[in-house]
Amino acid sequence: MTTQSTDFHPRLLEQIPPTTKSAGHVIVDTLVAHGVERTFVVPGESFLDVLDGLHNSPIETIVCRHEGGAAYMAEADGKMNQIPGIAMVTRGPGAANAHVGLHTAWQDSTPLVLFVGLIPFAHRDREAFQEFDIKAWFDTGAKRVMVLDHPERASEIVAEAMFAATSGRPGPVVVGLPEDIIRQHIKPALHPRIPVATGGMTTADSSAIADALMNSTKPLFVTGGNDWSQAATAKLTRWLEKHHIPAAAEWRTQGTVPFDSPSYVGPIGYGRPRPTYDLLEETDLLIFVGTVPGDVITDGFLCRQDWNKKNFLVTIDPSLRGRSGPVSWQIVAKPDVFVRDLVEIELPYRHDWKAWTNRMRGEQVAFASLPTQTPGNGRARMDTLMANLVPTLPDDAMVTFGAGEHTNWAHRYFPTRRYASMLSARNGSMGYSIPAAIAASLANPGRRIVTIAGDGEFLMNGQELATAAQYGAAPLIIVMDNQEYGTIRTHQERHYPGRVSGTQLQNPDFALMARAFGGFGVRVEMDNDVPAALQAALNAIDNNNVFALIHLVVEQRVKAY
Repeated sequence: MTTQSTDFHPRLLEQIPPTTKSAGHVIVDTLVAHGVERTFVVPGESFLDVLDGLHNSPIETIVCRHEGGAAYMAEADGKMNQIPGIAMVTRGPGAANAHVGLHTAWQDSTPLVLFVGLIPFAHRDREAFQEFDIKAWFDTGAKRVMVLDHPERASEIVAEAMFAATSGRPGPVVVGLPEDIIRQHIKPALHPRIPVATGGMTTADSSAIADALMNSTKPLFVTGGNDWSQAATAKLTRWLEKHHIPAAAEWRTQGTVPFDSPSYVGPIGYGRPRPTYDLLEETDLLIFVGTVPGDVITDGFLCRQDWNKKNFLVTIDPSLRGRSGPVSWQIVAKPDVFVRDLVEIELPYRHDWKAWTNRMRGEQVAFASLPTQTPGNGRARMDTLMANLVPTLPDDAMVTFGAGEHTNWAHRYFPTRRYASMLSARNGSMGYSIPAAIAASLANPGRRIVTIAGDGEFLMNGQELATAAQYGAAPLIIVMDNQEYGTIRTHQERHYPGRVSGTQLQNPDFALMARAFGGFGVRVEMDNDVPAALQAALNAIDNNNVFALIHLVVEQRVKAY
C-alpha cells in the first residue's frame, strides 16, 4: 500500500486523495455519484467495510429493526424517486427476511438494489456459518443477481446494478458482497452512470393513436406503474382535460391524474366500485400508459380472447410481461417520453367524449363524497375519521398502506392530488404501511404523510416505529382494529359461510405501543371521541414533530363499500 510523505502536515494529508480505497468504500462512493440520498440497513458483520464507508458520507444511513422493514422502506423510496431504493442486509437469515420487499419490487415494477453481505470467498461451498446460494435464492425474483468476486469491479458492479434496476421494466437487483473481497484495496476510480433508454413514439405510433381516438366514441386512458415524473403527469392531465378524455388509475397507483381532475374517473382493481366497475366493458378504446392489463385490472385475467376492444399498451417493457388478452398496438416508451409526444397531437372538440367523461366523472365524485363529519352513537367508525381527516389535508398529502380491507377507505376517500401521493404494495403484501410511511416522511420532511393500517398488517412491522422515532419521521398512523384478518374472512364467508377459522385476532393496545416507542398514541373505541382524537394526533405531529398513532377499535365486518 502506498504511504504518504511525512513532509506534509497531517491536515494537508487529509486533503490529498488516496491512491487506493477499499472496495466497500468505493461502493459507497459510486452510490453517492448515482444520487443516492439514503440507505436502509440492518447491520451485519459481513458488510462492515461498506458500513464504514457510509460513516461521514453524504448518504444518510437509516438503521432498521427488521430486514423486511428495511426492504419495504427501500422499495417505497424507489417508488417515490426515479433512482433505485437501496437496502443493505446480511447473509443467510438477513437475506431471507428481506425477500418480501424484493417480491414487492418485482411485482410492483419498482427500482430497488438489495446489497447482501456474504461469507468470505474462501469459505464458499463449505456450509460456512449463514452460507446460502444467493443466485439460487433470488434468480427467479430479481432482474439480475450479481456477486462481487473481483474487488476492482466494485464500482462497475454498482453502476450495472443501478442501470439494471431502472432499464426496461424497473425492478429489483441483488448484489452479493463477500466480506473479504470488499475489504481489499483498489484504485478509487468510479464507473460512470450507464444511460437508460427511454423509447418514444414513432410517426406511425402517433398517427395510429390519433386515428384510433378519432374513431372512438368512448376512449379511456388507464395509468399505472411507478415510472413517472410530476412534470409528465401534469402534462398528461392538461391534455386529457383539454380534450375531455377520461383516465382511470391502476389499482393502488392513484395520483397520476389528480383526484380533483375533471378527467379522473377512479381506480380499477380488486373489488372495484362504480364508476369504474363497468368501464372496461363499456369503452371502445383503451390506452394503457405505464402498465398493462394484468391480473388485477382484468379481475383475474377474465378478458376473453375474442375481446373486441382496440387497445394501445405503452410500456418500456417489450415483453409485455403480465398482460392479459389481445394487443392491438404496442408502443415501447417510458411514460414521460410518451406524454411528451402525445401532447403534440391535436384533436377536435368532441361532444360525445365530453358527455362520456362527465358521466363517469359524476359517478366518481358521488362515490368519493365524504360521509358526515358528525359522529354517530356506538363503536368508532372509519367513515367518521376519514370525514374529519380529509378536509385538513394539504394538496401534497400522501397516503401509504399495505394490504387488507382497511385500504378501501384510502381508495375511496383519500385525495391523491399529485404524483406520487399513494404508496402501496400492489402484490398484496402485508406489513408495508409503516415502513413506507417512514420512508415517505424521511424523504419529504414537513409533508403530511398518512398511513392506514389494519391490526394484523400493523403488527408485521410495527416495531419500525422505533426507526421513526430515531430519525424523526412523523407520519399520522391510523390502525383500524377489527380483530381479524378481514380480507381473508371475507373470502372465507364466501366459500365456507359460517365456518370462521384461522382469521380471528387478539390485539394489544396499539396506542400504548406508540407511546412506548416515543410517539403520540390515543385509543378510540367510541365514535363520539374520533374528532378530538384526530385533532390531538395532528397537534402532536405539528407541534412536537413526532409520529402519532390513532388506535381505532371498530366493529367486525365493517366495509368502505
